Amino acid sequence: MSANYLKAWRRHRGMTQKALAEAIGTKAPVISLLETGDRGLSPKWLRPLARALGTPVGVFLEHGPGDGLADFLDAWAAVPESERPQAMGILRTFRLR
Repeated sequence: MSANYLKAWRRHRGMTQKALAEAIGTKAPVISLLETGDRGLSPKWLRPLARALGTPVGVFLEHGPGDGLADFLDAWAAVPESERPQAMGILRTFRLR
């Protein structure tokens, strides 16, 4: 059994196990097994889950939504593609401090 933050992300996105299961074409008991680690999060599951949860592939393996990453991902998703280079430039200035 391996720990992950799938359940926390699902709840953060306001989804039930059933809703997440429907979004990725499976059943709620499968989501339960994935959340507990009783079924591994293989690439077969990672891509559809990431799409349904609005996160990069595998982010829920190591990051919970409470660590600030969710806010960043939501903010980044709101930045229009044409403005992302400028936004990235702004973020890089913080690295230089």
